[in-house]
Amino acid sequence: MKTLPAFLTAVLVFLMTAASVSAADTPYRHVVLFKFKDGTTPEQVKSVEDAFRALPGKIDTIVDFEFGTNVSPEGKDGGFTHCFFLTFKDKAGLEVYLPHPAHKEFGATLRPYLDKVLVVDYVAGK
Repeated sequence: MKTLPAFLTAVLVFLMTAASVSAADTPYRHVVLFKFKDGTTPEQVKSVEDAFRALPGKIDTIVDFEFGTNVSPEGKDGGFTHCFFLTFKDKAGLEVYLPHPAHKEFGATLRPYLDKVLVVDYVAGK
């Protein structure tokens, strides 16, 4: 039986490894945009920010977290002022997060002040 040259063997191993990496092994991003109700005070907004910031300490599948407020000069925000960006190791991490009691509790904190929410989940790619 003939053997493949080392280069071709390496290419085949690479391709087989790449094919075995599925979306389950790829970071999941969870992007959340908030538009607060008119009349929501800065203190109430801060309480929502603080509650969201506390989630990574309560849900260990969150591997990265950041947030900020809109600073775009384009005027295309549709009233959304806050962006929260969470990263999970994989889809399973997101699936733990969504029904987690701490996430549900956060939703109860947010609900009285929320006008609209926009959520986009995606598999990270290059």
